[in-house]
Amino acid sequence: MDLGLFMLHVVVGLFFVGHGAQKLFGSFGGHGLEGTAGFFESLGLKPGRLHATAAGFNEFVGGALLALGLFTPFAAALIVATMVAAIATAHRGKGPWATEGGWELNVTYAVAAVALAGAGAGDWSLDAAFDLDLVGTGWALGALGAGLLGGLGAVAQGRLAARRGDARAQASAA
Repeated sequence: MDLGLFMLHVVVGLFFVGHGAQKLFGSFGGHGLEGTAGFFESLGLKPGRLHATAAGFNEFVGGALLALGLFTPFAAALIVATMVAAIATAHRGKGPWATEGGWELNVTYAVAAVALAGAGAGDWSLDAAFDLDLVGTGWALGALGAGLLGGLGAVAQGRLAARRGDARAQASAA
């Protein structure tokens, strides 16, 4: 079981580090902060740079913590928040399948993170090395709840800021 948990937290975590690096630094063919900010603004998330930084941070730091098996429920909450925001914006209304731009992979990533929060990262993790007892249903539900609130809160803030900006632009044009 430890081998399976180790593989899961390392592989999922490192891929999230990569996704975060794409957003933050333009690594691995990513668009960096400026390109990601523009994309987020096109989704109605303003200010785009703030949301791009937050998403990149969540993926990079959450992924690194997950890969290390350190503070696993907190890593899961960061990942869930970003996946919830992605589902509610970039993948909204496209159905479940990734081939149609849907949200299947986002849900899969979020579920994997929450499952690790519940099961723990296993004996081959820094949580185990530091004897951190951050495992169980309560930790999994806490990570899920914090992630849902964080992701939906970020989307609500971004859309509210976009509406305010549009209203200001209309008022100054009048």
